Amino acid sequence: MNTHHAVARAAALGLFVAAAVAAAPARAAEAKVELLAPRNGDRVGREGFGWVVDLAVRFDGPVERTGLTALQLTGPGPHASAPPMPGTFSIGADDRFRGLVVLVSTTAPGARSCQNIANLFNLTGLSDATQRSTEIRDAWIVGAPNFGRDTHATVWVAIAADRDGNGVYDDAPDVVPDADGDGACDERDLRALGVASNVARADFFVNP
Repeated sequence: MNTHHAVARAAALGLFVAAAVAAAPARAAEAKVELLAPRNGDRVGREGFGWVVDLAVRFDGPVERTGLTALQLTGPGPHASAPPMPGTFSIGADDRFRGLVVLVSTTAPGARSCQNIANLFNLTGLSDATQRSTEIRDAWIVGAPNFGRDTHATVWVAIAADRDGNGVYDDAPDVVPDADGDGACDERDLRALGVASNVARADFFVNP
C-alpha cells in the first residue's frame, strides 16, 4: 500500500469514528435527590391539605441531560398551562421534569400508591447550573385532601433510570409497576423499575 492510500484510509477511518462518537448518546448524569420537606416525623397540613413536598435534585452533568424540558409555575384550574412558565397539572409523569418519580403511600387518585404524582408539582426551577453539574428545585403544595387525613404516610422520590439509552433522564412512567405483586408500591418497586439516583424517603403524619 502506498503512502497516499494509507493516508486516505486513515482519514476515512477517522471520519467513521468521529461520526460514530457523534451518533452515540452521551452517558446520562448521576443524580442525588434531597428531600427537604416533609421530614421524618413531621405533622403536615390541615384537614388533609396545605402541606408541601420540596426537593432538590443534583445531577453530575449539564441541564440538557437532566430531563428538564422547561421551567414551570403551574397549578389547578386557571393556573394550569398558563404563562409565563406554563406546565400541565395532573397525576402522572411531569412534562417539565421528565425523569422524576414521586410516590405517596396514601394516594387516592389513579393507581393509588403506584401512581407517579410528579406532574402535580407547581414550581420547577434551576438553583445551580454549569456544564459540570445541575441542581433542580421542585416543590408542590397539596391543594386537596387526596392523600389522606389523620393518617401516617410515606413519600418516596427518585429519578428513573435512562431506560431508552438516549443519555437523558426522561423516562419516568405515569405508573410504577407493582413488581412484587403485593398490591402497593414502595422503594422496592422503584428499584425494580430502575433508578439513577438514591430513593429519598420521609415518614410523616397528615393532620386531620
